[in-house]
Parts: sequence; structure tokens; C-alpha cells
Amino acid sequence: QVQLVESGGGLVQAGGSLRLSCGFSGRAFSDYAMGWFRQAPGKEREFVAFITWSGSSTNYVDSVKGRFTISRDNPKNTVYLQMNSLKPDDTAVYYCAAGWVAGPYTSSYGYWGQGTQVTVSS
Repeated sequence: QVQLVESGGGLVQAGGSLRLSCGFSGRAFSDYAMGWFRQAPGKEREFVAFITWSGSSTNYVDSVKGRFTISRDNPKNTVYLQMNSLKPDDTAVYYCAAGWVAGPYTSSYGYWGQGTQVTVSS
């Protein structure tokens, strides 16, 4: 059974940076595409970024392009989300997800972490 554990969230001022980490266990990490999603209060869960199993391809929602970077370290079974130039609109619970096929839809992923809160103050 795949287990995902996010860490690295917190409170940061606008313009600041955070790096989220997601540890993966239970199966072969390199078999899975990984994604990051977020959900703000009262809103639907939205796609943020994904990375293919090899790390050779990534994709981002337009609102974070140029500010966020997704990466993975397969020997460490970890995926990261480096978030720079944070804005109050980035405030949300951030979730990592694992799936067989990389994509921007929640249905692409069969395994989810518990989420980590990111709060950006103005």
C-alpha cells in the first residue's frame, strides 16, 4: 500500500519561499508519476504541478509558472515543490499524489497524502 507524507508547510509573508516535501513508501517510487494539488477553503481541489516517473517532464498550472518548481529524487523516494514569490492567493492545503500516468486531473492519481497547510500573509 502506497503511503504519502507531506511536510514543509507553514506561515510565510508574501514574496517569501517554502519548499514542500512528500515522502513515498510502500511501492517502487520510480514507477509512479507524482503531482501536487491544493485546496483553498470553499474551493475545489486544483492542480498545481506534476512530474513524470523519470523526472523528464513537468507541467504547471499557469498561475504558478515561473514561481514554483516540482522535482523528484528517486533514490530518496521524495518529491518536492519549491515555491518562490509566494502570494496570498497561494494559501491552501497542499496535497501530493501518486499515480500511473501524469496529468492535471485528480482522477489521474490513486494515492494521496494528508496535506500540509501553506498560509501566505499580505
